[in-house]
Amino acid sequence: MLCIIQARSSSKRFKNKVLHLIYGIPLIQHVVDRVKMSNKVSTLIVSSSLEKSDDNLIFYLKKNKINFFRGDLKNVAFRLYETARANKAKFFVRINGDSPLIDPKLIDKAISISHKKKYDIITNVFPRTFPKGQSVEVIRTSILKKYSKNFSKSDKEHVTKYFYNNSNKFKIKNFTFNYKSKIKNFSVDTKKDLNEILKNLSKKKFKTYSIKI
Repeated sequence: MLCIIQARSSSKRFKNKVLHLIYGIPLIQHVVDRVKMSNKVSTLIVSSSLEKSDDNLIFYLKKNKINFFRGDLKNVAFRLYETARANKAKFFVRINGDSPLIDPKLIDKAISISHKKKYDIITNVFPRTFPKGQSVEVIRTSILKKYSKNFSKSDKEHVTKYFYNNSNKFKIKNFTFNYKSKIKNFSVDTKKDLNEILKNLSKKKFKTYSIKI
């Protein structure tokens, strides 16, 4: 299955975080490496914007032979739809580019569920029982095409918000987990987030960390 990592460099809270070095490796590379550990992802693409602010990210992706797609910065939903359409994908996995510790087992679990029944979305955030930075969604491409015309500005940015707010209209499957750990957030939204993660994970543990599911 296609996996799309959405990433941009213009975060107001942590600019250029996607290229910020974590133990000598750019954050985006950590995300890419972990997605590649999935047994069920066949194609990986980083979906970024056409803005000049993302040129350095694209340069890095080109240099390291990582597939990418560029589209609208603010309309993330349409950008992801275009990315999926360009790859003729009926479904795709959505991963945020600020999740350097995303567990590939969660990706495989979501994809496995998608093969069993005809869901529109398979998710682990509705409701959320996994910590931030471990969010996985498998999305049917056609629902983005059909309903994105109804999206508000916020819906366009958050992609699946519209579907969760109108969940009675869609087939949504959520998988949950009784998570217990001193690390409550794996998402790097700010430098403070990253510092908190690094307090708990050495270089070796960072590379091998996995949630027990």
